[in-house]
This record gives sequence, structure tokens and C-alpha cells, in this order.
Amino acid sequence: MADPAMSVTPYWELAFDADGDADGGRRDRLLTGVRRSGVRDLIVFSHGWNSDRSGATRLYSRFFAPIPALAPVARIGYVGVVWPSMRFSDEPIPDFPHSAAAEECRRPALDADTRHALLETFPGRATVVDRIARLLEQRPPEEAELEEFGRLVRLLVDVVPPGPQAPFGADTLAEGVPQDEPEMFACPTAVACEQFARALSGLDSAPGAGEFALPNPWDGAHELLRQATYYAMKRRAGTVGERGLGPLVGRLAAAAPAVRVHLVGHSFGGRLVSFALRGLPDGVRTVKSVTLLQGAFSHYAFAPRGVLQGQQNRIDGPLVCCYSRFDQALRTMYPLASRMAGDARGPELARLVLAAGRIR
Repeated sequence: MADPAMSVTPYWELAFDADGDADGGRRDRLLTGVRRSGVRDLIVFSHGWNSDRSGATRLYSRFFAPIPALAPVARIGYVGVVWPSMRFSDEPIPDFPHSAAAEECRRPALDADTRHALLETFPGRATVVDRIARLLEQRPPEEAELEEFGRLVRLLVDVVPPGPQAPFGADTLAEGVPQDEPEMFACPTAVACEQFARALSGLDSAPGAGEFALPNPWDGAHELLRQATYYAMKRRAGTVGERGLGPLVGRLAAAAPAVRVHLVGHSFGGRLVSFALRGLPDGVRTVKSVTLLQGAFSHYAFAPRGVLQGQQNRIDGPLVCCYSRFDQALRTMYPLASRMAGDARGPELARLVLAAGRIR
């Protein structure tokens, strides 16, 4: 029976945890269903970092809806990938309803929806989230309290995580070693927050703004939290792709070797499906195309010193990338990717981070 929330059939949903472990029931239903359904082509779509489960399902339904009419005789199956990503309530999704918090100017305090999302995305961190929320609300003047805020943010997102996620935050290599040292965590919290605060206020670009225009660093603390979750989701996307989706596509190739797989990813979903190529078992050639819709990770990942060097050769067909200035999921992605890799351009980079949010 077709899912009433989905525009197409047959449709399967895959779910992964932060370490890339699949929901066994959904995985098995896919493997069995594809084999029995007689589909010839399977479109596998992964959402990005700024999606909750219901938002992802709506995205998939709308994206898949035109395909049957475009290819009426094709035997196509559809898969939606769900992974634990973080949605800030004041980040609007184009054409979708969003919370009242998104109707107002961005606030330095932590709104209830975002607080709930943090608890869902980082389970077991309730005490940390509560302390972060309290500091954002109180904005104590002592620099030690701001450094405590930075420590709590690093603790929340596990800057050096236990388990399998640690190697998956990097895009490039230097001397064979992944380059994954977020500068915003290496410098004092007050410095990072001040840079974000200046960019948010427009001081860096305002005529006559100089070194004496010093905003309150707490004005940039909420943005530091947002970008920390960006970093964590970047790492998760790579983990889920290589440890989760890639091996599963390999199992599908063994169960239904004639089925052609087409991977599609939006935002960090593009990172997820790209890292899935690195997780394919040797000899698997069933991936016939990869489409990156506003892929929110470094274009150098596939370059000679990139962590995905040569992985495009595992696609038995095209690798397609597209970009649109109207995609609001890119509000802070591209400029900040440089900072995550250790680019030390300071206030100039922070200004670009926030300027990206003004593009429509």
C-alpha cells in the first residue's frame, strides 16, 4: 500500500542514526521490496542538515511527484533517506510553513523550537542545552562566562567525538592527513563571537566602521551555536553516507543486481550521497548517476588532495552538480566551509558568512 503522505509508489524510507547504523526493519523492507517489485531504476534522495523528518518527507513527495509523468513507461522506485539532522527554527525552508520564530528578527536567546531540536539531535545533552539556553538568556558580562558558553557548545557537538564519526568532518587532506580543525573552536570564544556579532550587525561593511566599533560578543553567541551544529551535521552526513548508505547500496546490488541506482542529495545530503561512494563494496557498479542539489560541502573534496579523490570513478554515469542563489539552505554554508577547514580570514570571512544569508 502506498504511503498516503507520498506522491509516488513504490516508495521506501531508510533511516540511519548518527553513526550510520540503519533501521533494520526499513532496510529489510527495501531489499525485499525492490527485488519483488520489478523496478528497473531506483532514485535514492537524501535531505540536508536543516530538515526534520516531516520536512524531509514533504521534500521527497514534491520532488518525486513529476517523475512518473516525465517517464511514464519507466519502472522506477523511490527511496527517501532520513538521518538525524538539526533544524534551527529561524531558518526558513522555501515554500514550507515555518514557526513564528522565523517571522521575527533572529534573536540571541534560544527559542523553544530550537531548544527542542537540540535535545532531539543531541540526545543525552539536556543539562548542557539548559545551561547554554540560560547563558544566552542572561548574557553575563564576565569573559569567563562566555568561555564557559564556548566550552558547552564544544561539549554539545562533540568536537572530538567518540565512536566512528571523528574522521568524517574533513573535505581535504594535507600530507595524507584529513584537515579538520574548526578555527572557531581553536580561538577564544570571545573572538569568535565578536566576529559573528560584527557580521550580524553589518559593522564590518558599514562606512566609517573601524576598530573601535566593538559589539557585545553575546550578540554573536547564537550564531556560534548555529555554526557548531553545522560542523556536527557535516560530520554526520559523511558518516551516514560511508558507513550507512554505501554498504546498503552494496547489499542491494547483491540482492537485485539489475537495478540501477541514482543517488540524489540536497545540501548536506549531497555530502551524504558522495561519501556513500566511498562506502561502496569493491566491484559494485550499480550507481548510475549522482546528482548534488546545492551540495553544501567543499568542491575540492573530489580534487587530488580531497577526501573523495577518485570516488567519481565509482559512478557508472554522470556526476551532476547544480547551484541556485534562491536556495535558502545555503544561508551560511559555503563561506563557512573555508573556516571549518582552517581558513583564518577573520572578520572578512565572518562578514561573508552573514552576507550569504542576504542572497535571494
